[in-house]
Amino acid sequence: MPVSTLTNVRFAGLATCVPKRIVSNIEDCRPRMRAERERLVRNIGIEFRRLCPEWQCFSDLALIAAETLLERLRWRREDIDALIVVTQSPDYLIPATAVILQDRLGLSQTTAAFDVNLGCSGYPFGLNVLGSMIAAGGVRKGLLLVGDRCARLNDPIFSDAGTATALEFDVSAPPMRFDLNSDGSGCKAIMLPVGGHREPFGIQHMIPTREDENGDWHWPGDLVLDGPAVLSFSTQRVPPAVERLLAYANTTREEVDYFVFHQANRMINETIRKKLKLPEEKTPSTLRDFGNTSGASLPVTMTARLCEALESGRRRLLLCGFGIGLSWGSCLMETEGAVFPKLIEA
Repeated sequence: MPVSTLTNVRFAGLATCVPKRIVSNIEDCRPRMRAERERLVRNIGIEFRRLCPEWQCFSDLALIAAETLLERLRWRREDIDALIVVTQSPDYLIPATAVILQDRLGLSQTTAAFDVNLGCSGYPFGLNVLGSMIAAGGVRKGLLLVGDRCARLNDPIFSDAGTATALEFDVSAPPMRFDLNSDGSGCKAIMLPVGGHREPFGIQHMIPTREDENGDWHWPGDLVLDGPAVLSFSTQRVPPAVERLLAYANTTREEVDYFVFHQANRMINETIRKKLKLPEEKTPSTLRDFGNTSGASLPVTMTARLCEALESGRRRLLLCGFGIGLSWGSCLMETEGAVFPKLIEA
């Protein structure tokens, strides 16, 4: 998709909910030697993560975030015309989680509700999909719920979160500018290979086939993550995309208050920051305390690190998500007048 502009769409607010359980990559996880765990934390930049209990789904976190945001905005539920859920952690394979949340939130049956299957790049894509519906004039107010439940105790990278974003029609709103991209030739770099129609889940997938250096057994249905390929993709594709969006918007780096990047790991994020020659104070990070929350990492970072700054006045943000697909997307937007409730734990 070429760079594009949406008008008449106001960013009205954002709320984030994370699980109460905090896991330490130093105290609670493999490898067995503490010195190795400390070295791992230094390398990836992730010390703490949030894990859902067994009974809790991503949708439970998103529901709480949405309820909180609606209360702050004082929006009537019957006025919400669209509900979009961006996740790769649905409650069920069918029906769509968005339809279930439409009922749980008490929204009108005239609400358009559907899911979008995207991960780390999902937030800019979701803003564009909902924003396009609003800009077209058919939707006046809409909710975008983004997040995943992807954390495991002995996986030091991923963490769980659910977020809710509110957009509304407003002829006085500043433009939102987007740059959205996809490269399916790299689909195997981050893949859950078992469970779809290409390779349905069978009894053979319940047998562990490989033991790693930490004594953990791996199943054929585990997530496949090609670290070097992801590093190369992220550091080569993201900086030019950010520069392209800035040029399209005729905006300099100095005119952007904050650059919020997907929280992948320290090496990837630091390489991107240095390539773009951005100061640390303009690139907030939640890696240490929240890990990689997949599609929720942009709103998690906005809430956890920029909440007070964003509510205090007009701010211009460049958001950039990248990962599974492979896909990467950026959004240049302003947040004047938007509400940002403090981070919720549930």
